[in-house]
Amino acid sequence: MKRALIIDDEPLARMVVMEYLQDFKDQIELIQECGDGFEGLKAIQQHQPDLIFLDVQMPKITGFEMLELVDQAPAVIFTTAFDEYAIKAFEAHAIDYLLKPFSKDRFNKAIEKYIALSTDVKPVKQTEKLLEEVAHSPAQHERIVVKTGTKVKIIPVRDVLYLQADDDYVSIITPEGSYLKNKTMSFFEQTLDPRQFVRVHRSYILSVSEITRIDPYEKDSHLAILKSGAKIPVSKTGYGKLKQVLGI
Repeated sequence: MKRALIIDDEPLARMVVMEYLQDFKDQIELIQECGDGFEGLKAIQQHQPDLIFLDVQMPKITGFEMLELVDQAPAVIFTTAFDEYAIKAFEAHAIDYLLKPFSKDRFNKAIEKYIALSTDVKPVKQTEKLLEEVAHSPAQHERIVVKTGTKVKIIPVRDVLYLQADDDYVSIITPEGSYLKNKTMSFFEQTLDPRQFVRVHRSYILSVSEITRIDPYEKDSHLAILKSGAKIPVSKTGYGKLKQVLGI
């Protein structure tokens, strides 16, 4: 018996999925329905479901942002309306996706596909690939969502002073403090706006608007002095990138 969650902020949408699932009650047990991503994240951590029906456009945090915070991702069937960019990512990496409003026949096909693939597909890898793909969508560049203990913190990108490599994580430095995100420096280098953030060193990406001056340091290197007083090492390659962005 597979165990499933519904995560959607629309009560009617949750009710439709619950009703359609009745035909599969001998194969799939619905263990909880959740009205937002925060509630969904807690339910996933508590129940470790095999499958989730997930909306993307939800208040507080989106379905994508919620998935980024899940340690062991279940299989996902998306039940949402979304942009063309996301559809391409879903087609490549999601178990299936249902465009609202969807028919019972279309829902049944998605469930049958899940049941057929559930013994072969590795949901964690599929979801990781999906998130990597969707991360390049411009809609995903405005904020960074992190976990701080049991809480979720939403960091607007405009508040980021700089990012620093920290073993298998990246430290995101803001005026309020630093937060860890389980991503790579390369990920942020590729997804943050290159006009606003520059990778000046293998271990540092900084916000150009935070720079007060750039001082010579050791041979072929510099130090970027930020408004906060932080001193960020700038490699020879990083200095070239900075000059290009700053037009100097």
